Amino acid sequence: MSAIPPSASQNSSSSGFQDFLPVMADKLGGDGLIGELCNGFNLLMDREKGVITFDSLKKNSALLGLQDLTDDDLKCMMEEGDFDGDGALNQMEFCVLMFRLSPELMEASRFLFEEAFQHEFKDFH
Repeated sequence: MSAIPPSASQNSSSSGFQDFLPVMADKLGGDGLIGELCNGFNLLMDREKGVITFDSLKKNSALLGLQDLTDDDLKCMMEEGDFDGDGALNQMEFCVLMFRLSPELMEASRFLFEEAFQHEFKDFH
């Protein structure tokens, strides 16, 4: 799973970046992709605080193939995903950010949402 902040996208072709979220979505389906995003969150999260902080992102970013991002790129990523303004990313903010940073997946997100919704509520007719 890899995604980059918009400020780093100009360098993506030279750095060899590939957006793997659409491939994962195709292989795993909606529920599987969300599970993998949750796993990614857990890898990046500050264990004591239960959220992703700048320091935990910087420390653990290589685990998700983000080792080439600069501090400014990581700060931009944090700022873009921090909807509640607390300076950290909770699990929901992280998952939304990963979708937003994947242009191809944004196009497919409606399908994935509908698939997950139908699966979740299949017993309610």
